Amino acid sequence: MIYSFHPEAEKELNEAIEYYNKCKNGLGFEFTEEVYLAIQEIISFPKAWTNMSANTRRCLLKRFPYGIIYNIDKAQLFIIAVMQLNKKPDYWTKRT
Repeated sequence: MIYSFHPEAEKELNEAIEYYNKCKNGLGFEFTEEVYLAIQEIISFPKAWTNMSANTRRCLLKRFPYGIIYNIDKAQLFIIAVMQLNKKPDYWTKRT
């Protein structure tokens, strides 16, 4: 299965990596690894995660306070948001 990011989701990912690297050298890399491990889990089990709406689901990261908001269309995973969990919960809904 292929995957792609909404431009805003990619921006959120890059901002989070930058933030964690400022907190501690290498922490951004650890965050990136966890995001990509979560993406692999989503690809393996696309319907295993919490429904957020009729077409979207959320996979929570284990170590960091983030969730990956996504939908599946045929054989493509589309990542709508890399959501910091302390943000307004539905800010990403305009992207779907």
